[in-house]
Amino acid sequence: MIIENMSAEHLSSVLKIEEESFSNGWSEQSFCDELKKENSYKFVAVENDEVLGYCVLETVLDEGNLLDIAVSQKHRRKGIAKKLFEKMFEVAYSKKLSFITLEVRESSIPAISLYKALGFETVAVRKNYYSKPTENAVLMTKYFNL
Repeated sequence: MIIENMSAEHLSSVLKIEEESFSNGWSEQSFCDELKKENSYKFVAVENDEVLGYCVLETVLDEGNLLDIAVSQKHRRKGIAKKLFEKMFEVAYSKKLSFITLEVRESSIPAISLYKALGFETVAVRKNYYSKPTENAVLMTKYFNL
């Protein structure tokens, strides 16, 4: 498996994973718009020409915000998300980011467990942040001591 920059050729696979992962996910246009942004880092995990997962990290000054991450259902629990995070952490160090923050559904216990294992800590709860179904978001942050 390799982690590489996301490109337009990956979009059909990324959209399939997005649709199977989120009830109210990103549109194709959202991904196309993100691909054009210079302050955004988009990565895919690929093996044998198959996209296994992806992530989108936005940076503003010394702050990082994980906008989207997902792994194909058939490839979950194989360390793919961890590899994507390692790539984002490389960006964080190279760009001298102070932190990366993310939101996650409070019912997504496996994701929250992974984020905690990677050094994220819960900093707040956003009430009724998600829709379809309505649910609180847990705001988590990983700080970098650069």
